[in-house]
Formats: sequence, structure tokens, C-alpha cells
Amino acid sequence: MFLDSLMGFFSTDVAMDLGTANTLVWVKGRGIVLNEPSVVAVEKATNRVLAVGSEAKLMLGRTPDEINAIRPLKDGVIADFQVTEHLLRTFVHRVQKHKFLVRPRIIICVPSGITQVEMRAVIDSAMRAGCREVLLVPEPIAAAIGVDLPVDTPTGNMVVDIGGGTTEIAVIALNGIVTKTSIRTGGDELDEAIANYAKKAYNMLIGEQTAERIKIEIGSAFPLPEEMDMEIKGRDLVRGIPRTLRVSSVEIREALQEPVGQIVNALRESLERTPPELAADIVDRGIYMTGGGALLRGLDLLMREVTNLNIRVAQDPLTCVVRGAGKILESLEIYEKVILSAHRD
Repeated sequence: MFLDSLMGFFSTDVAMDLGTANTLVWVKGRGIVLNEPSVVAVEKATNRVLAVGSEAKLMLGRTPDEINAIRPLKDGVIADFQVTEHLLRTFVHRVQKHKFLVRPRIIICVPSGITQVEMRAVIDSAMRAGCREVLLVPEPIAAAIGVDLPVDTPTGNMVVDIGGGTTEIAVIALNGIVTKTSIRTGGDELDEAIANYAKKAYNMLIGEQTAERIKIEIGSAFPLPEEMDMEIKGRDLVRGIPRTLRVSSVEIREALQEPVGQIVNALRESLERTPPELAADIVDRGIYMTGGGALLRGLDLLMREVTNLNIRVAQDPLTCVVRGAGKILESLEIYEKVILSAHRD
């Protein structure tokens, strides 16, 4: 016990939003200190890690045969155990500031629809990456705390968190999730839909980084006041040579219809399952959108049209989950009830 409190005194406790697309780290007393892509570049022959984060993301779709740029998380959960461990260890070491001998306590945000096996994989990865204690918190609750919603009251709060791999929709009251819908559709599926559209409509192959850039620059879920277009580059599938063409925001909106429709249907489904008393609270308070997917132009307007409710995009939606996890870390005794699972050495 004494050793544990001594370790706690010297270590840098961290909160982590371990996302499919990006990993954000909050350090106790310092705030957000790291925001990097969840990508690891590995040498195939030796399994040696060559780069982690932004440096590895630049290699996506550009590596020679002997190097593999891997995204170890798929749909919000661990797909590659060993590579996730490398990712966690690297990020924890980066924020520990030379305290290599001291093991931190870590809070990790996980999808609300996570299974026991997936939960175990996250805990094991973090323990093997050098953490002394692992606490898991559901992403929607962390997002709600990050938006400053009163999660401990009997009042219903609804959050739609659209990440890279999952969309989490939850109604929260009294420190718990009353109803939840977790679908494995997020930013990655939007990118994929754009790449598939380019293939079908233009016989053109584009990389995932190009698809992501198209989504950010001209992607939308609702007609824009002024439609846009942009030039994209890829490979012609018929002639096999590089090619350039212009696409419009109208075409991209059409390409995104299916994944956007899945997110809107999940919201509708979640509202149908909400108890009437909490539904009345949601009518008064509205719905908060968080996560990178909330930045898709017009998605809030489309949801408003479908539900007839007040939909608000949180300020800085990308960091809501890690800010919420940071608040839990700073006041563990207050937020004890929101912790899903805890494991210590």
C-alpha cells in the first residue's frame, strides 16, 4: 500500500482517448499534451517499430513491401494486440517526461458497446505497456463530462459521439447510461464511402488519406448555402496511370448518404427507446454532438430536421472525450461511479 501511494506521488497520471483514428492524452495538472494519429509503422521481417503517430500516418499507403503502416484499432476496439501495446507504451513514455521507472495510473475511454473480451484486451495492453493501474470509462459519459453536462443529476442528457470507428449515442442520468446505441460506423466509414464512390463513378482508385481530405474539405450531410468542388488525384483503374479530376460537394454528399443515414437511424432508434421522463428532458435541453464526425458540415442540420430537436455541436468536439476523462482523473472520488472497470497490479 505504501509503495503504491509512493508510486502515485512520483508518477504522472494520465487519461487517454484511445481512438481508432487519433489518440489524445491528458496529463494530470497539465491538460492535453498529446494528440497523434493511432498509426504504427512496423518492419515486417523483424517486427521492429519504426514510427508511431504523425510520422507513421505519413507512411499510410506509401510504404515499400518490407514496411507495414498499421492502424491497430478497428471500430473503436483493439484489432492488433501487440501493435496497440507499442502505441500505448510510446505515448505513455512521451508524456511521462523521463520518469521511465515510475508506472502511471491511466484512465482509458472505451466504446459503451465494448464486450468483456475487448475490455480485457485494453486492460492487458495498458498493463503490458507499463501502467500500474487501469481504469476504463465509457466514451459517451466522458464526452458528456467534457461538455460540462451534469451527469450526476436525475436529468436526462443525450450525447452523440461520432469517432473514427464508432458512433456512440447515449442518454445519461445519475452517473450511468440509461439507453445506449453503439454502431460501428464513424469517420472511417465516411472515408471508405468516398473512396468507393470514386471507384464506381470514375473508375479511379484513391488512397484513404485523399478520401479523408475530400471529406474534410468539401464533405457535407446537408445541402450547402454555396456548393464547393476540389481537384483530386488518384490512379485510373482502366488505363492504370495517374489521373486528376474535379469532384463537387453534391457528389460527395451523395457518396456519404449511406453511412450518414446509419448514424441518423441510430439516433432515431435511441430516441425511441428513451424513457418518457428523460425524453421530456431532451426536448428541453437538446442533444450534444461530440467527436471528429460532428465536424461534418450540415450533420447537425440534418439531425435537427429528422428529430425536430435542438442539436448542438460541442465546442472543440475532437477533444471532448479526453477533456471529460481528464476531469474524471482530476476528481476521481467525485466520478467514482462512472468507472466501468478498474484493474491494478
